[in-house]
Amino acid sequence: MKAKLLSLICTSSLLVMSAANAADIDVKITNLTQGIYFTPILIGAHSSDAHLFQTGQAASDALQAMAEGGSIDTLSATLDSINANKLANPAEGLLAPASSAIGSLSTTENNTTLSIVAMMLPTNDGFVGLDAWKIPTEAGTYHIYLNAYDAGTEANNELVVDGSGAPGTPGIPASPGAAPGTQGSGLTTTETNTMVHIHRGNVGDDEAIGGKSDLHNTVHRWLNPVAKVTVTVK
Repeated sequence: MKAKLLSLICTSSLLVMSAANAADIDVKITNLTQGIYFTPILIGAHSSDAHLFQTGQAASDALQAMAEGGSIDTLSATLDSINANKLANPAEGLLAPASSAIGSLSTTENNTTLSIVAMMLPTNDGFVGLDAWKIPTEAGTYHIYLNAYDAGTEANNELVVDGSGAPGTPGIPASPGAAPGTQGSGLTTTETNTMVHIHRGNVGDDEAIGGKSDLHNTVHRWLNPVAKVTVTVK
């Protein structure tokens, strides 16, 4: 009888522990920039040993596709392959400056950390990111400020080029919100830091035609942080 009671207590304790490690959360992301848009956002809750990106490490092919062209398809498939809980494209398209998107996520017991990625437009391979943030177990509202990162996979030439955005095709695929300049000569053709790193920002210029950059120095520059994330643990 004692052995049976002990077994029931142990089983109940395990169930309580599992419930404590799972969480229902709301995730709100706000674009803090003046003139930069975020492409479709990918939010994932996953195990603590998984990463969508890491600073100081080379970008994966999946991260490169997101950072250069805004595609979250392969990263989303990666989350599926590790049994992550995910929320894809909560803004249902681009997230404009000063705008917010919110969504809900139910996490399972092993998925205790949160990651977020989205390309920043117009940039060559810039993205906003959160890397494996530990989800609190206590109910409440938590705020995280996110930096802009450079994937290190493409030179920041700051030229808006039709048809670019695919890995290995230099250029910025689009400039939403403000029409870009034209006929820029390009800021650079090389990227010396080929690891994921803090983005040094757009330079831009004030030339509508010509100059070095197709981006506007009064619109497309930023300072970190570029986004605010509010996580509500229920």
